[in-house]
Amino acid sequence: MEDSKYEQGMRIRRKVLGDAHVDRAEASKTGLDAAFQSLITEFAWGTVWAGDGLDLKTRHLVTIALLAGLGHEKEFRMHLKAAENTGVTSEEVREVLHHVAVYAGVPAANSAIAAAKEHFGAEPNLQGGES
Repeated sequence: MEDSKYEQGMRIRRKVLGDAHVDRAEASKTGLDAAFQSLITEFAWGTVWAGDGLDLKTRHLVTIALLAGLGHEKEFRMHLKAAENTGVTSEEVREVLHHVAVYAGVPAANSAIAAAKEHFGAEPNLQGGES
């Protein structure tokens, strides 16, 4: 029997974000967000993230770029932390954020680079001046 979109989404969500993150999110659900959590688990994780066209690492790089470009710092930081689960490196984040600077704007990239520097620490490939 094939897994439901929810079951498939929960499996990928746990793989990408980690069990601890998903367990916290599940434990904190209320009547206000329970249906929303089901929606994103089925649609975002069980459909979009579960697609056949891209591997999880590539999907994560795209997600990081979009979150940075749109200025969604909380979600950007969450996915930056979770990127370790899909093999994304600091070098790849740096390259993605250069694309964000060109295609979404320097201020968005600058904010994301500051968050990435906090996350990755003093790795030489993320050091350098800020705009």
